[in-house]
Amino acid sequence: MRWRGRRGSGNIVDRRRSGGRRAAGGIGGLGLIVVLVLGWFFGIDVTPLLQAVGGGQSSAPRQEISAQDDQMAQFVSVTLADTEEVWTDIFERQLGRPYDEPELVLFSGTVRSACGGASAATGPFYCPADERAYLDTDFFYTLDRRLGASGDFAAAYVIAHEVAHHVQNELGILGEVNALRQRASPRESNALSVRIELQADCFSGIFARAAESRFGSLEPGDLDEAVNAARQIGDDMLQRQSGQVVQPHTFTHGTSEQRQRWFVRGYETGDLTQCDTFITNQL
Repeated sequence: MRWRGRRGSGNIVDRRRSGGRRAAGGIGGLGLIVVLVLGWFFGIDVTPLLQAVGGGQSSAPRQEISAQDDQMAQFVSVTLADTEEVWTDIFERQLGRPYDEPELVLFSGTVRSACGGASAATGPFYCPADERAYLDTDFFYTLDRRLGASGDFAAAYVIAHEVAHHVQNELGILGEVNALRQRASPRESNALSVRIELQADCFSGIFARAAESRFGSLEPGDLDEAVNAARQIGDDMLQRQSGQVVQPHTFTHGTSEQRQRWFVRGYETGDLTQCDTFITNQL
């Protein structure tokens, strides 16, 4: 992905110097992977578990930000700027209305949002209450080294997916579905969550298509990186990686195959109406 030297976003809120610093020691290796995967899969804050097994987060602020962290922050800023241009154009052309850009909060260790407290262990998330996406850039290292999803466009896909939740919020989809989930059984709520996440994957594909056309920023192999990332974070894949038996009724994001397919659908069509995961029985 060609991103260096390009415009960054003015909607970045950098809280990395005020977050909790990772303490030395504590859980590591396979145990850490399992805990993190459980957090990402179930969408829960596993900070108490990390603290209980030794270490977790220190209350001391991080004193320094590495050059690698700064480079990733610049990458996030450029990618967010790309989403702003892409979705502003799509809202105008396909919907005839303005697009309200979200902010993206960079944090380190722990963070507070209008949706409550969170830690790096929860992975990237979007909070509709404050219309902000939250991201600890260390997630990209885990995505690459632990989950097998390498490449800068794999990271761009993650950012685009969280921004896609903001698009859903702007369209009123997120609020409507979350209201339904509050009245639904756990199984029904999970099924609705899957449809939300697959639609966000489809919207991410729309972004990828527009970014390729508008900025010429995609390089050979970039789309493969995004599709592989979608595959690696499918619910069935994450359950297998954490040593669990695959249980479809617990899925909240969709299978690897579904996530790949809906991303590709968005990329191939570039059409919001083709991403309606709520009117089909064939996810």
